[in-house]
Amino acid sequence: MTTLARDLGLEIIYGKRLVRRGNEWDGGGGGGGTDSFAEWSLDISLFSDCLSAYVNGDNSDIVATDTMKNTVYVKAKECVEAISMEEFAIELGRHFTSFYKQVTAATIKIVEKPWERLYVDGQPHKHGFKLGSERHTTEVMVKKSGAVCVTSGIEGLALLKTTKSGFEGFIRDNYTALPETRERMLATEVSASWRYSFGHLSSIVKRLHFNETYQNVKKVLVSTFFGSPHRGVYSPSVQYTLYDMARAVLKRFPDIESIHLRMPNIHFLPVNIRSKDNHSIVEFKDDVYLPTDEPHGTIEASLSRFRSRM
Repeated sequence: MTTLARDLGLEIIYGKRLVRRGNEWDGGGGGGGTDSFAEWSLDISLFSDCLSAYVNGDNSDIVATDTMKNTVYVKAKECVEAISMEEFAIELGRHFTSFYKQVTAATIKIVEKPWERLYVDGQPHKHGFKLGSERHTTEVMVKKSGAVCVTSGIEGLALLKTTKSGFEGFIRDNYTALPETRERMLATEVSASWRYSFGHLSSIVKRLHFNETYQNVKKVLVSTFFGSPHRGVYSPSVQYTLYDMARAVLKRFPDIESIHLRMPNIHFLPVNIRSKDNHSIVEFKDDVYLPTDEPHGTIEASLSRFRSRM
């Protein structure tokens, strides 16, 4: 539980963490159709005028965190068809800010466990799933005024290409040992978050295709990183590739206002076995590599449209 007091305690934030929600939608009456499944972990923070509970021990304005947890399960039960995390978070925020007069705003964070439909002999299984890798995330803030901010993202998108990458022309001084190269392996684990441009609940006039946008943003990030299947694309630095990926997303999706990318440079170092008397015991020719988790460089940046307030 977190408390934030401004101007001697005029605003309080408290919430419920790690509420787990699993929903199964039956597409055909328990066996005839194709099931959909989602497992979400939610963090809920309410901005509330309940200062008296902290300074006077008066709980009359408190929305119990247990009630917040139960609300998640009830709202999940009301979902009769598959919906996106973003839509569910918006509905929760709308509920908390409209149902409780003390609550001025609500922030809902959701991380989806990456269950993916199982394929058997090339065919999608109707009710079988396997655990994937990258995670879909969202953070939604809804205010009592109807103002809304929706941010979606992806975590753990691991990408690697064995060539078409280099790093040259950087600053060299007495402490520089890294050689310049036009031929290296490039590996990273992308974390991305993007903010949608609509700013009020009234502007959400139709069902928004958040899941489709998520999948398409992922495709743009991946295709920009790798380039065409046969020729690829040269990366002069992780920095340039990151910018190119962010720019491609903003160009492709006009409803996305800004995007932030974080890309650690995960190293695969060519192996060379040496001794004091033998410069190279075995002659390796960049065909055996040592993966190293740390240390590694981390590159991140945000890219926004000119009209963005970010």
